[in-house]
Amino acid sequence: MSLINKEISDFKVDAFQKKAGAQGEFTQYTKADLKGKWSVFFFYPADFTFVCPTELADLQDEYAEFQKLGCEIFGVSCDSHFVHKAWHESSELVGKITYPMLADPTAKLARDFDVYIEDDGRAERGTFVVNPEGKIVSYEVSAGNVGRNAKELLRKVQALQFVAEHGDEVCPARWKPGEKTLKPSFDLVGKL
Repeated sequence: MSLINKEISDFKVDAFQKKAGAQGEFTQYTKADLKGKWSVFFFYPADFTFVCPTELADLQDEYAEFQKLGCEIFGVSCDSHFVHKAWHESSELVGKITYPMLADPTAKLARDFDVYIEDDGRAERGTFVVNPEGKIVSYEVSAGNVGRNAKELLRKVQALQFVAEHGDEVCPARWKPGEKTLKPSFDLVGKL
């Protein structure tokens, strides 16, 4: 069953976040915090692992670009916010992260996004873009041993925002802002 256009459930989770130039802090996030904004939920299997810190650091490298789009990034694992803090303080790569790291020890979020692995107690490597109405508009789930690309995710968010604003246009493969889009019509069928 597809999760496209599924409205995410209400939630309240603890988080760890270190803002640029500041000490880290514990905070909480709810579904209400997302309303009216674009969001990316970036699920990863666990803290203190191998591929995960490379992905999270890659996402940090593009974080300012996501923020320019009005899009918040949420790193999510089934670890507690205390474990997020410990990992942040002990890893050079993870220590750079300034976006919120959501704690999901009960797997409520992972289950709602359908990425929880019951037998392992961990989340799949899932990426979800949520629109300002709280609905999933894009998602991808990858094998646990393959890392993701933040630049491609950024491009997808840009395309999703474009089509949300220009409902009569669509973005072809590899589209980037400023490039030509398509207006679906009978005349284009089979010609591209």
